[in-house]
Amino acid sequence: MDLIPKPDQVVSAASNVAHKVLYGGLADLRPMPRTLIDEGMLREVYHYRPAAKVVEQGDPVLLVTPLAAPATCYDLRRDCSLVEHFVREGRPTYLVEYGQVSFKDRNLGMEHWIDEVVPTAIREVSAHAGGRPVHVIGWSLGGIFSLLATAADADLPVASLSVVGSPFDVSLVPLVAPIRPLLNLSEGRGLVTRAYQALGGVPQPLVRWAFQLSSFQKLVTKPLAVAAHLDDTDFLAQLEAVDRFTAGMVAYPGRTFGQLYHRFVKGNALVGGSLELDDRTISVADITVPVLVFAGATDGIAPVPAVKALVPLLTGSAEVQFEIVPGGHLGMLTGRGARATTWRALDEWITRWSSDPVVAPPPPSTLPTIGTRKRRKHGSAASRALSK
Repeated sequence: MDLIPKPDQVVSAASNVAHKVLYGGLADLRPMPRTLIDEGMLREVYHYRPAAKVVEQGDPVLLVTPLAAPATCYDLRRDCSLVEHFVREGRPTYLVEYGQVSFKDRNLGMEHWIDEVVPTAIREVSAHAGGRPVHVIGWSLGGIFSLLATAADADLPVASLSVVGSPFDVSLVPLVAPIRPLLNLSEGRGLVTRAYQALGGVPQPLVRWAFQLSSFQKLVTKPLAVAAHLDDTDFLAQLEAVDRFTAGMVAYPGRTFGQLYHRFVKGNALVGGSLELDDRTISVADITVPVLVFAGATDGIAPVPAVKALVPLLTGSAEVQFEIVPGGHLGMLTGRGARATTWRALDEWITRWSSDPVVAPPPPSTLPTIGTRKRRKHGSAASRALSK
């Protein structure tokens, strides 16, 4: 709103306030209809039902959620839902989520997601879609798990990987960098270690608080932002949807959080592109499928340099493409601007690497990203043929 609101702004603001009071909100939070096709321990795989008068065609897309985050990251609200976008295009769209984590799950480590949850979801989606290869899209830790699962099993039916906001050099994360030297002073059972072991993990309230802390400035200025945008229905609806997403955070299993804390936060284990897990080494250099990497221009959780550190590590990939898009950690995936940036880049990428492209992407020149950097590398004859 202007400092001195215009008459139409006053009318819009009054209408928004009345709608909020009378109906409880402005956002259309209806989830996209879906059907459960597979389930196991902390694994639920869903198929989103095709839109009316739309026939599913082409290779399937699998959306991989990060730990602790609800699946609404991909289905935030109508018109700001990546799921809705794919379904309307006629892409066979699937999602894997993990349900509620409880104290009984405290002994589960990253192996459960890297060796069982993500690979099983990929295979089930491929089978449900008629044996087609799967385009895997992972946000944040979901992207890291997708990369490690694909690197660990070369036989997975993966057509391409897209990772959104997945940091590989934690030393470049502003929230972590200042405290890493202090963390490394306390070896073994420090305060953090004793706390998560006693609790069996990280409970939901702490997960939610940590996510909010990462956007502390926005949290503090939120009342001012609401007041300044009382006439902007879409802006207010987005805030409501993000609030619901944050309220839906779930807990981290104890052993998994311990691995993430000691190896990723304290040890910065991924900076070299490999992870020691059990009696083996998983290296992203073993990934041969094409990989699309997104970084958010204003992402405080996974800033551009921390995400870009992944690109030179993917030496075995048929092609690596790096995109900088507008938005913060969640906004780059499902913010209002993602419709014309991140989603368009995904459309182009999936169409290009599909076995029989059926959805025409928008012209590349219409993609208004803040910055785009590409590195192309073709290895096998099959990869070269796909790139033509």
